[in-house]
Amino acid sequence: MGEQVRWLSRSEASDLAFPGNDFWLVDGRAVRFNLFDGPGAALYPQYSEEPAVVELCANASESVWERGVEHEKFVV
Repeated sequence: MGEQVRWLSRSEASDLAFPGNDFWLVDGRAVRFNLFDGPGAALYPQYSEEPAVVELCANASESVWERGVEHEKFVV
């Protein structure tokens, strides 16, 4: 079956609270923030198990996922 992918245009996300960095939510208990420098090279990631940070990221992911459009149906 594979990974499900959804797309959300930036114009559709203006009213969503979302962390400023790319992140992975790990089992709903931790967050790994993926940080990049100006040219796009990966920097040392940040990791947090702080409940408020995990909750912020989980809520943001859920909001974006609900609003996102399935890959097969997305039109630019």
